[in-house]
Amino acid sequence: MNPSLFIRNHTSPVAHVHFLLLCTDGTECIKANAKSCGECIQVSEKCGWCTDHEFLKQGEPKSARCDDLESLKKKGCSVAKIENPRGSQTVDKDVPVTNRSKAGGKKLTPEQITQIQPQKLTLNLRSGEAQSFNLKFKRAEDYPIDLYYLMDLSYSMKDDLENVKNLGTSLMYEMSKITSDFRIGFGSFVEKTVMPYISTTPAKLLNPCTGDQNCTSPFSYKNVLKLTNDGQQFNTLVGQQQISGNLDSPEGGFDAIMQVAVCGEQIGWRNVTRLLVFSTDAGFHFAGDGKLGGIVLPNDGKCHLENNMYTMSHYYDYPSIAHLVQKLSDNNIQTIFAVTEEFQPVYKELKNLIPKSAVGTLSANSSNVINLIIDAYNSLSSEVILENSKLPDGVTIAYQSHCKNGVVGEGENGRKCSNISIGDEVSFNISVTAHKCPKQNKPETIKIKPLGFTEEVEIVLKFICECECQKTGEANSKMCHNGNGTFECGACRCNDGRVGRLCECSSDEVNSDDLDANCRRDNGTDICSNNGDCVCGTCECKKRDNPEERYSGEYCECDNFNCDRSNNKLCGGHGRCECRVCICDTNYTGSACDCSLDTTTCLASNKQICNGRGNCECGTCKCTDPKFQGPTCEICPTCPGVCAEHKDCVQCRAFGTGEKKETCERDCGYFKLIKVKDRDKLPQPVQAFPLMHCKERDNNDCWFYYTYMVDNNTEKIVHVVEKRECPDIADVLPIVAGVVAGIVLIGLALLLIWKLLMIIHDRREFAKFEKEKMNARWDTGENPIYKSAVTTVVNPKYEGK
Repeated sequence: MNPSLFIRNHTSPVAHVHFLLLCTDGTECIKANAKSCGECIQVSEKCGWCTDHEFLKQGEPKSARCDDLESLKKKGCSVAKIENPRGSQTVDKDVPVTNRSKAGGKKLTPEQITQIQPQKLTLNLRSGEAQSFNLKFKRAEDYPIDLYYLMDLSYSMKDDLENVKNLGTSLMYEMSKITSDFRIGFGSFVEKTVMPYISTTPAKLLNPCTGDQNCTSPFSYKNVLKLTNDGQQFNTLVGQQQISGNLDSPEGGFDAIMQVAVCGEQIGWRNVTRLLVFSTDAGFHFAGDGKLGGIVLPNDGKCHLENNMYTMSHYYDYPSIAHLVQKLSDNNIQTIFAVTEEFQPVYKELKNLIPKSAVGTLSANSSNVINLIIDAYNSLSSEVILENSKLPDGVTIAYQSHCKNGVVGEGENGRKCSNISIGDEVSFNISVTAHKCPKQNKPETIKIKPLGFTEEVEIVLKFICECECQKTGEANSKMCHNGNGTFECGACRCNDGRVGRLCECSSDEVNSDDLDANCRRDNGTDICSNNGDCVCGTCECKKRDNPEERYSGEYCECDNFNCDRSNNKLCGGHGRCECRVCICDTNYTGSACDCSLDTTTCLASNKQICNGRGNCECGTCKCTDPKFQGPTCEICPTCPGVCAEHKDCVQCRAFGTGEKKETCERDCGYFKLIKVKDRDKLPQPVQAFPLMHCKERDNNDCWFYYTYMVDNNTEKIVHVVEKRECPDIADVLPIVAGVVAGIVLIGLALLLIWKLLMIIHDRREFAKFEKEKMNARWDTGENPIYKSAVTTVVNPKYEGK
């Protein structure tokens, strides 16, 4: 019985059980709560077990021995005391792949040809640790081939049979170009011999064809010719075959394929390349269709040939597609579906379900069957696909392919390589990982093979579930309270009914109040300071999520994570926390180890401490003169000359002018520049940051204002008013225009005044004239001297008409 089941949790009113937690984060070793070395190494490949008997501190549970390797070292466990077994691999059989050509070299038997390397390995697996190896595949030249031609002999294939009768010798000739070791066989099929697939009337059972056609009795499957290298015998026996007939369109081809796959002895299959050519012009029946004929028993996948005839077609249903896939794969048979154009879509879908299969279009009379077989064989043999047998529980496998032209495949594509020619060599990197130990720690065997090939790699899996130190454990050791346990790997493994770190208690004593009293500090009420569990009168402290943090002490009253901090670091990063008190490193002091005793950081450029203007406290200068500041009290932002010193740099960075305009980026990046809108926005002097207000004039007689200061982080900061104050410049054009306009206006005004005066003067003169005229007294009598210049003559004859 696991002693951890008797641990009492006093932080909750309800007792509970600690179970093994398998976590995936960085704390998985600690959280696993491993009670033995064997449990520890099964958690993760990163976990190790400290076998040092004195490793545990007071209050730490046995499971604290299990941690990642770096943490164990930091806690003081030497490398020699850390149990951390690693996985390994051994190549047991490694025959090189065969290198030979068809033209040269002696003829080899199939057993002497090797296309896959290595052939057998042993992997020792540690949980979580992958073991990888390289598998090499090379397609051998002149590799033997067995081809079995399975033909539909229903009536619609009558003309096809005529062309197949001479297939033997012709195909032997064509295949001789590929291999010198070729064998061919022949089989035929029609349908199950029950209704409604065939007519069961006596006459139809003898001759199922209509009219005067002479057909043979219907049958399910017949092995006509066992595999042979005699092509003439193939022609002779196939020439003796007759067409038969059935009622429905789908045929019973799946029954025939199953028998060809499982009846290896009757068919004559060798451990070579196995090809099955399935020729038909119709669809197929599959599992479930047998119910139409009253057949309900599933196909058993076994051989039932008697006198080369399938005898159980009336008893077993058609096989399912999945069943066929399994048997074809188990027997390394590659299938070529030679079907007519009408049924191409159906058989292409079937091809997608059957690995290492191909579909070719058969002409109406099978005249192209030889070319079809050659093309399909080349297509199948140019691709290698790896498959593995069923994996044990908790074991995974991953593939990575390295194919021709540097093509690398991952995931499912990592299982295969395409476009492989004869003599090409490809490789696969295969990784096997165990994620847990099997219930019965026994070796397991898996196999990996290329689909369609008889060669395979055998892999023996052995699991590392125990530590080496467990083999040398001392049973009934005195170290475990007078022999109440086995002392192994630095700790006690208690016998049944005993608990405690040293197995000092029996399971009946665990809940005793007397034992609980031993876990209360100063007779208080808190058991183990509420930071642990009372196990057999001894506190076992709780574990934290962070494996670096832990409780310790007789009553779990101490911890290593509640000490003072500085700069968000425990003990300032310059010490270690022990029982909530910082133990500082050399040259550091203070409650948080944040005070350095080293004065080298306080030395000024003149080698004086704090420039003689301050005191060095904890490695930092405290300036006594308020005008000076900086890390060594050398900066005086308010001293005379500061404004002139920084004038050119402020001018070039703020306005892009001045003597340092060309070298501004190089010489003037030593301060932070902040622009403000006006002088009111400039910062004012404060005690914390002394600053200098500056007013400088540039070459254009413009004034600019800025402040210079150094903050507590010794960063130089300049605030500058973004606009300069420049004198106004007279605009000549408006002045000239104004003068001209003034002259013109004055002239016009003078002319108007003159004109007005003249009008007034003329009016006055005219009025004076009129007045004088009125005052004048002229004589109105006639002038005796005056004679009129007009002479009047009267026409005497004018009568006024």
